[in-house]
Amino acid sequence: MIADASPPVIPDGPRAMSLETVGMSKSFGALKALDDVSIRVEAGSFHALLGENGAGKSTLVKAIMGFYQADRGQLLLDGRETLVRNPRDARARGLGMVYQHFTLVPCLTGAENLVISRADAPAVIDWEREKRGLGEFLDRMPFRAPLDVPVATLAAGEKQKLEILKLLYLDQRLLILDEPTSVLTPQEADEILGLLKGMTDRKQISVVMITHKFREVTAFADSVTVLRRGRRVGGGKVSDMTTDEMARLMIGDTQVRERATRLERPGGETVLELAGLMADDEEGSPVLDAVNLKIRAGEIVGVAGVSGNGQSQLVEVLSGQRPLKDGRVFVRDRPFEPTRDSFFRMKVFGLPEEPLKNAAAPRMTVAENMAFRSFDRPPNAKLGWWLSPGPMRAKARELIARYRVKTQSPETAIGDLSGGNVQRAILARELSGEVDVLIVANPCFGLDFGSVAEIRSQIMEQRNKGAAVLLVSEDLDEILELADRVAVMSEGAISYVAPVSETDRATIGKHMAGHA
Repeated sequence: MIADASPPVIPDGPRAMSLETVGMSKSFGALKALDDVSIRVEAGSFHALLGENGAGKSTLVKAIMGFYQADRGQLLLDGRETLVRNPRDARARGLGMVYQHFTLVPCLTGAENLVISRADAPAVIDWEREKRGLGEFLDRMPFRAPLDVPVATLAAGEKQKLEILKLLYLDQRLLILDEPTSVLTPQEADEILGLLKGMTDRKQISVVMITHKFREVTAFADSVTVLRRGRRVGGGKVSDMTTDEMARLMIGDTQVRERATRLERPGGETVLELAGLMADDEEGSPVLDAVNLKIRAGEIVGVAGVSGNGQSQLVEVLSGQRPLKDGRVFVRDRPFEPTRDSFFRMKVFGLPEEPLKNAAAPRMTVAENMAFRSFDRPPNAKLGWWLSPGPMRAKARELIARYRVKTQSPETAIGDLSGGNVQRAILARELSGEVDVLIVANPCFGLDFGSVAEIRSQIMEQRNKGAAVLLVSEDLDEILELADRVAVMSEGAISYVAPVSETDRATIGKHMAGHA
């Protein structure tokens, strides 16, 4: 027997709803994550939510969506106080959320993902009937996505479109987007945000977007709210604000280090050469395919690419965390092997992704972590094994002051530091001596504005001193700011290399998508 459940009918015409929070507060023990936050999103508007890591953005939207219950405050939808006890309530009231990571079932087709997302999905599905309904639904949408192939075969942009179509199919009239472009090429990001902007202009939906990219705010948002330390500190019409004003609201009175000036340097000799690097994943499938790249002294080469195209595996190979199947790495024309002795002798240093996980011992002290490179060498050790804690602590105090690491003392466990201060501490260790090669991966992910400026300045200073810098980053803006040349990775290979001054965002994006 086929269950009697009909595909949803999406009405034409204006459907957008307004949203307002009034005095919303939420605490987790002694931590006040939200403190009397009031925001208003007009029906049919595109609203941006800005704030540094830990400012309360995620807590606010999770309270709106029913993942958390606010300790105090009200939620108003279309001007009426509304109780949202859980995500099911949110969906029933027309609220939908697009998360940073895809929630689609990879092995199912787009059509199957849409149909099973319905609360009234039948136990036995009449696919002929459902596909007719899906066709009628897509005819009313301003964009389409493939529905007849497994989601796993789709490009990131098509998956993101399908995530949004799923919410529109479920008749969600206000969409919350959590960093929606983090896995997209620049063209895909602009296309999708442009389509949503068009829907808000036609009053079909309202949009709230969490983002850290000022370019997206100024290009697509009508209004903005800025949170800092759990409180609303400002906002208004985007047209009335500059990006500098938004940045100042985000960081408050925090002193941000002035960016290091890029020094003009003559073309130096090749310091780091990657020659035909090949590597496999854990199942034996290729993840690096004959990667070739040369980096000169006093040069930053930024490796761009959509997540999952081999960038992480490249860093793992260079740091000794993944075996090299074929190819060679050379430093100043000498073969390099990723051993502790070679790193020290050939002056190769680095900051890997998630340094607390990949470059530190969380329970050991800041001083001990800072000594990992030199604990068995004088003055920290005698005869290679007799350790001297005094010199270690003295060196740590010097590095803590020089690199402005905020810690109670050198004896504090490094795992107790904030993310930005862990980054500073590891960079202090890696940059405390003479550096020929610096390898950094997503160095500013999830950090506050002040830490981002500090760390980017440290990277630029090493470049200015003559180091060859390999910068792997999923933040194209970071690469365009820091790099002298950009190299694009696609499907495990370097597909494009150009000086930053001779290329542009659109060209880089085409190569990231594999369309060039």
